[in-house]
Amino acid sequence: MASSIDFDRFKVIPLSLTSICSCHSHHLPSTSSQFHHSSTRTLSLSRPRCSISRIGLFLDGSRVTEVSGIPRSIFLKHPRIITAVARAEPGHLFDDESKEEVNKRNSTPEGEISTSELKEKNSQLKKRVVFGLGMGILVGGVVLTGGWVFTVALAAAVFVGAREYFELVRSRGIADGMTPPPRYISRVCSVICALMPVVTLYLGHIDVSVTSAAFVVAMALLMQRQIPRFAQLTSAMFGLFYCGYLPCFWVKLRCGLAVPALNTRLGASWPIILGGPTQWTVGLVATLISISSIIAADTFAFIGGKAFGRTPLTNISPKKTWEGALAGLGGCIATSVVLSRTFCWPTSTLSAVAFGFLNFFGSLFGDLTESMIKRDAGVKDSGSLIPGHGGILDRVDSYIFTGALAYSFVKMLLPLYGV
Repeated sequence: MASSIDFDRFKVIPLSLTSICSCHSHHLPSTSSQFHHSSTRTLSLSRPRCSISRIGLFLDGSRVTEVSGIPRSIFLKHPRIITAVARAEPGHLFDDESKEEVNKRNSTPEGEISTSELKEKNSQLKKRVVFGLGMGILVGGVVLTGGWVFTVALAAAVFVGAREYFELVRSRGIADGMTPPPRYISRVCSVICALMPVVTLYLGHIDVSVTSAAFVVAMALLMQRQIPRFAQLTSAMFGLFYCGYLPCFWVKLRCGLAVPALNTRLGASWPIILGGPTQWTVGLVATLISISSIIAADTFAFIGGKAFGRTPLTNISPKKTWEGALAGLGGCIATSVVLSRTFCWPTSTLSAVAFGFLNFFGSLFGDLTESMIKRDAGVKDSGSLIPGHGGILDRVDSYIFTGALAYSFVKMLLPLYGV
C-alpha cells in the first residue's frame, strides 16, 4: 500500500528528489512549477512566490498509482517510484489535458498485466519441461552406451561449463574485487578441463595430468607481461579443480568400475545388439542410481519447498528452505532404495540408504557452491545455452561433487563393490 506525506500551506519551499531519473528536464508552463536537473542527478521542484495548498508524496515499489503532469517515462526506469502530486489554488498547477492523460494511463486493468505474466510463466514452464525431457532422454542414452561416447559427451559439457565459469569470474560483480585471469589463460584452462575426462578414460587415472596442467597454468600466469596477481592464480586453479578434475570421477564411476552386476535381472534379459548382459556393470548401475537420486532430490526439494517452505536454509540461496531440503533428502533416499531393489545393487538396504544420503549432500553442496559463484558475479544464470534452464553449470551443478563422492563410496566402502 502506498504511503503519503502531506505538507499543508507553505511558500517558496524547494522539493528535491534525488536520483529519481537521468532524463532531461521537462519544463512546465510559466504559471506552473518548473523542473531543474542538476549535474548531481537531483531533480528540484520549486515554485517561487506561489502558495501551494497541498503536496502529497506517494511511494510505491511496484508501479505508479497516481501521477499528475509528470511524464510517466521518468518513473518507469526505477523500481522505487516517488510521485509528486501537487494541487494549487486558483491557478491550477497542472492543466486538465495532463490529468486526463494520466487518468487514462492509470486506468489499465491489473488483470491484463497478471494475465500476460501468467502466459510468460507458462511459456517458460513449457520450455523447461520440453528441454528437460529431451536432455533426460539424451543423457540416458549416453550413460547406457558408456565408453568413448560417454566420455566425449562429458568432455563437451565440461568445455562449455569451464567457459561459463571463467566468464563468471570476469563478470563485474567478481572482477570489481579481484583481477581475473587473462583471456588466453581462461581459454587454455577450458581446453585442459575438456581433455581431462579423455585422459582419465585412456590412462585410468588423472592425478599426474592434473598436477602437470596446474604447473603449466601457474607458470603461464607468472610469466605474463602484466604484474601477476594471486587472485588470478587461485581462480584459475579452482577452475581446473571445479570444472575439470571433479567431473572426471564420473568417467571413473561409469567406465572404471567394470565389475559385472551379477544379480541385476534387467541385465540378464538385455538384448545382445545393445551389449548384452555384460553391458550391465556396477559402474552403470551406480551411475544410473546416482543420477536418478539427484533428479529426485531436486524435484522433491522444489515441491516440498513450495508447499511447506518457511525456514530459510542459507543466505547463499534465499529460496532454499529447510523444509525443502528435508523433502529432497527423503526423496533421494527413497529413490536410491527403490532402484537398489530393482537392480539388486547394492544388496544391502543400509548401503542403499547411505548411498542416497551421500548423493543428496553432494548435490546440495554443488548447488550451493554454484549459487555462491553466481551471487558474487551478480547474475541469475551462468549462461543461456539451454532455453528455460540457463547454462550448463545451472543444470550440472548438483552433479559436480557427487561423482567423486559416489565413486569413493563404491570403491572404498562397499565390500566387493556392493555385489
